[in-house]
Amino acid sequence: MTTDTTTQVLITGSGPTGLTLACDLTLRGVGVRVLEQRSGPHRESRGKGLTPDGLEVLARLGVEERLAAVGSHAPVLRKYFDGAHVTDTPADGGGLLIGQWQVEQVLRERLAGLGVRVEYGARVSGLAQDPAGVTARLADGREMRAAYAAGCDGGRSTIRELLGIPFEGYTEEKPTMVVGDVRAPGLSRAYWHQWFSSEGGGILLCPMPGTDTFQLQAAPETDADGEPLPPTPEGFQRLFDRYAGIPGIRLEEAGWLSSWRVNVRRAARMREGRVLLAGDAAHVHPIAGGLGMNTGIQDAAALARTLAAALAGPAPAEVLDGYEAERLPVAERLLADTAARHGRVLAAVREPGRGTEAGMR
Repeated sequence: MTTDTTTQVLITGSGPTGLTLACDLTLRGVGVRVLEQRSGPHRESRGKGLTPDGLEVLARLGVEERLAAVGSHAPVLRKYFDGAHVTDTPADGGGLLIGQWQVEQVLRERLAGLGVRVEYGARVSGLAQDPAGVTARLADGREMRAAYAAGCDGGRSTIRELLGIPFEGYTEEKPTMVVGDVRAPGLSRAYWHQWFSSEGGGILLCPMPGTDTFQLQAAPETDADGEPLPPTPEGFQRLFDRYAGIPGIRLEEAGWLSSWRVNVRRAARMREGRVLLAGDAAHVHPIAGGLGMNTGIQDAAALARTLAAALAGPAPAEVLDGYEAERLPVAERLLADTAARHGRVLAAVREPGRGTEAGMR
């Protein structure tokens, strides 16, 4: 095995949480390395909005103007019921509509300007700790040494699993939604289209700024036994035809297809010795309200303050404990809040003229 140069903080995961943490620490003069098991950046819309709280954190990193140039204010929500246009609702929450991949790109560029680049194809397979630091073992046989490590590697966090931290809560057995990025030539990009049905189900198409794509969200197709089917481009078209019923609109180039199910979980603790968790690695929840990416960004800001103080001060254990004391209650409130928002959305879409805005407050 070869041991790479020691750094102060080793960050696993290059999503918005990990990149925010890396930028913040670097601006504070802390040495970081960012490991990502993917082979390169993705272009999936995923989380698609920055709230004022998330933007406030990112503004301190010096990327506010760049984000504003890429994103846009949320479009008007155009609501349909049983195929008929019912009403239009402004969606003005003071935030920014922007794809997650675009947020990551802006943060990667900022981090590169500070002299740090994401290391791709770097999958952590083991962790060891001692009083002086953390050793991460990579799948390719390398070892990396750091004073502290941060698990920002998502809901299926390898770091959380290696630490043996329980992920408490529940996951619904069946997917409740299929999602993807598609082109829809001929469909107006001035609106976030939301079609719902008196029979239940529906489909949403949100125009993603700076692209010619829409993020699609829909109730999944089911088989003869009522079991949800996996997402496919052909299935997306069938769902569109069923709920929207607009002749001549053909969905194209489904560049991202995924299934989503309700997860309401949080880590039993956000710290194990010199390793700390942030973002989806520490908590996952319903998407109503669009709070996931933003809460991860806020976790990262708190963790950056904590780690910088621990590296500079004489009492790191007490300082590190402060991170969990601050952010674990936030995670608990987040789970309860988003579960309630999700319930409001499910009830609202059964009424003509109502849609996802029911989950925004």
